Amino acid sequence: MSSRMAGATLLRHLGPHLFAAAEPASGLAASARGILPAAARIFPARMASTAAGAHAKQEGDAEKPESATAPEQNKKPVASYWGIEPRKLVKDDGTEWPWFSFRPWDTYRPDTSIDVAKHHEPRAVADKVAYLIVRTLRAGSDLFFQRRHASHALLLETVAAVPPMVGGVLLHLRSLRRFEHSGGWIRALMEEAENERMHLMTFMEVTQPLWWERALVLATQGVFFNAYFVGYLISPKFAHRFVGYLEEEAVHSYTEYLKDLEAGLIENTPAPAIAIDYWRLPADARLKDVVIAVRADEAHHRDANHYASDIHYQGMTLNQTPAPLGYH
Repeated sequence: MSSRMAGATLLRHLGPHLFAAAEPASGLAASARGILPAAARIFPARMASTAAGAHAKQEGDAEKPESATAPEQNKKPVASYWGIEPRKLVKDDGTEWPWFSFRPWDTYRPDTSIDVAKHHEPRAVADKVAYLIVRTLRAGSDLFFQRRHASHALLLETVAAVPPMVGGVLLHLRSLRRFEHSGGWIRALMEEAENERMHLMTFMEVTQPLWWERALVLATQGVFFNAYFVGYLISPKFAHRFVGYLEEEAVHSYTEYLKDLEAGLIENTPAPAIAIDYWRLPADARLKDVVIAVRADEAHHRDANHYASDIHYQGMTLNQTPAPLGYH
């Protein structure tokens, strides 16, 4: 038998199985009937019917939405599932409390009876170094911002909120490491950090930072956080003295802000709603009232940090003296 005749005979026997249009040629269907051709054993995906695969895919897609949406019908909110229900808070006038970042019991009326000119005269070498650093930073910021007080306040608050957070974290770790109380200083520093952050949230309602101001904040925060972290580890009394001087300059900056408001150089706009609720200001409060409240807070932070430094200078640790909790 010639090779041509042999090929014709082979094609006659295998042709119905390889090229039959009515028979599904998928490997799974053929094997179920025991008629799987050799080519399908070697190339099962290649020999499979694409029409049948597309049809199966369409059926799967048709069933998928039904199975996917079924669990959604019985799905409960995450808060309800975990048993955590947000408290519905209201103001004194019965309206709904609009803020998530602070609660009614976090609000207070600022104590504005402060000594604006109060200053700690540097005597020790560490105090003089801290004062020199702060004065240098102050000169640079004044040159950069000029009389743009709102933008200056934004940058100032992003810096001022870092030291109390760093100090609170380090005291927290010390308390855990030494199995000792903190004297309330962890909470006092965290309160200060949150208070400074609320200053920032308030001035965000007054002005918005430009892209290069955001970049400046990013760079400043990265450097300052690490520098203060190391400084606090080396000398807490130096770190707190540094913050005390920093807050002195903050008081001075807000005093200049007030002067321009009173002189009419800056529009005395209505106070932001967040400031009215946070400091319990009158409904008709103005920007000037907000700046007065913020300056009072900075003066209290000044006093608290100088006080903390004095404790260390007297040879004691902070946990040996009660912290000034609630002293904004």
